[in-house]
Amino acid sequence: MVGATRYDDLARAIAGAYPTLPKRLQGIAHYALDNPDAMALSTVAEIARDAGVPPSAVIRFANALGYEGYLPMQRVYRERLVARSATYRERIKALRASAEDPGELVRPLIDSAIGELERLREHLDRRTLKAAASLVVGARSVHVFAQRRAFPIATYMAYALAQLELRAQLLDNTGGMLKTHAALIGREDLLIVASFRNYAPEVIEVAGDCHRRGVPVIAFTDTAASPLAAVARVRFDVGDNLALPFRSLVGSMTAAQALVIAIGYAQAGRRPRGRPAPGHP
Repeated sequence: MVGATRYDDLARAIAGAYPTLPKRLQGIAHYALDNPDAMALSTVAEIARDAGVPPSAVIRFANALGYEGYLPMQRVYRERLVARSATYRERIKALRASAEDPGELVRPLIDSAIGELERLREHLDRRTLKAAASLVVGARSVHVFAQRRAFPIATYMAYALAQLELRAQLLDNTGGMLKTHAALIGREDLLIVASFRNYAPEVIEVAGDCHRRGVPVIAFTDTAASPLAAVARVRFDVGDNLALPFRSLVGSMTAAQALVIAIGYAQAGRRPRGRPAPGHP
């Protein structure tokens, strides 16, 4: 096995190897997919510390992906970083250097949110949006499910789809009826789920069950190593900064809004000439 020379190929190789990696190396895989900038800039010792593994595990991780040591793999991450504009990083350094009062402590959270949007702009492509919108518009009904911090994404999607006059159902576990309601989702329907580390077991279970029964699934998650990756027909990877105490929803909510806009465009393309758009006279 020869190590990938492009970042996109490396990310795919990590996701593909993930199920067969030992537990420690799986932890590094998660870290690498979540933090490509840190992989480019950090030493082996720093990565090992942040990923919670010994330094030797980082070397074994690189070897498992076909590299002769960590530095050849790190070059791939550095080439990705160099290809991106340095302006954003310089702005953040300047802002942090100018912090003079406790109010400036909020800046890392804002910086992280900006970083999410930068990554989203870099990775979100038209084909993904078009494929997801096509599934939504073609479905008999759309069921949306998320738990914990991802729950706002589900409520927003259910609301927005209803505004587009699509049959949308927000799944929850009121009265312990989640499994009963999920079992009624058919092949002609669609399931939209959202879950991020640490993944909500209920969401993973419902998505897996629907996938096994042939129900198409759209997932908002964080990386290709997510348990939702294996069951999603279309996937939006929206990671965040795991080092911060509060996890942001800026990137995932923006991705959800982008999908809603794409759905509106898809509806317009299918609507008979002369029929008004939903919400318009």
